Amino acid sequence: MEIVIDPAQLWNQVISFADDYKLLTSLVLLVVFHYIKKGILRLIKRRSSHRGEDRRNQINILAQLGNAFIIIVLMLLWSSEIQTLAISIAAFMVAIVLATREFIQCFMGFIYYLSARPFRVGDWVQMNNIIGEVVQMDWAKTALLEVDPESFNYTGKHVYVPNSQLVTQTVRNLNFMRRYRLHSFEIVNEPSVNAYSLLPAFHARAQAHCEYFRDVAERYKGLIERHLEQEFIRIDPTVEIKTNEIAKIVVKVSVFCPTAEAHELEHKMCSDWLSLWFRAQKEEQKQLHAHHTEQSTHQNAPKIANESQSTSSGVL
Repeated sequence: MEIVIDPAQLWNQVISFADDYKLLTSLVLLVVFHYIKKGILRLIKRRSSHRGEDRRNQINILAQLGNAFIIIVLMLLWSSEIQTLAISIAAFMVAIVLATREFIQCFMGFIYYLSARPFRVGDWVQMNNIIGEVVQMDWAKTALLEVDPESFNYTGKHVYVPNSQLVTQTVRNLNFMRRYRLHSFEIVNEPSVNAYSLLPAFHARAQAHCEYFRDVAERYKGLIERHLEQEFIRIDPTVEIKTNEIAKIVVKVSVFCPTAEAHELEHKMCSDWLSLWFRAQKEEQKQLHAHHTEQSTHQNAPKIANESQSTSSGVL
């Protein structure tokens, strides 16, 4: 005797069982979907590690979509109970919204992130005064690995920023500054030397320091300017001389250089400028000393002549 299984009848029995034993069904669904999601993420991680690709952003999005799918399935399973609960607490909805306002704003910030995509996992961003690399993001918060704004090195601290700030605060994407950036610094001197006379020698030394990464900087400059559709970067170092409010000489140097070597280049250029400055100062002091010696010689010449004449007349 052949057993015929009616798919519609089997499906109705499964639905009836799930409706009668919702708690057991919920636990089974949680376990099954959890291990399915875990297996898929592990498979993606394994393939990306073999290929040497960075798939952290895709893994993060899949993990959040998996969590959202599990929540939706559970809500559908408990829809009647949720509807009854919603009707019973309708009078307290305003209070609940006010109490969960921050969580709602965080969720809306996550929705904004999914739609606008201002950054990705692995990008450098600035939120308020915090600069860091995005390492993880969920519906409530964004985890940043903090970066020192002066040296652009990792501090080792994790900063957790509520997603509500994505909507209410300014977010700057600094991902292009991970490898190269426009670095500016100033050198202040006393106005004892003509600074403009040192410019050719200093500019030649500064350009020599930047020569070894010039080709890579040209390619990275083109990448940034094509992305921003604006040309604003100069590869060669620029030097500007001005005075401050207390009449000091200020030398401002701007250079497009690797982020990791910015401070080392700054120290080298400061050393070059100061060596040129002190050398010029010594030469000027020597010239002043020679000029004073020559003047004193000219002033003392008549006196020496008079003394010699008086000496010769006394002898006669």
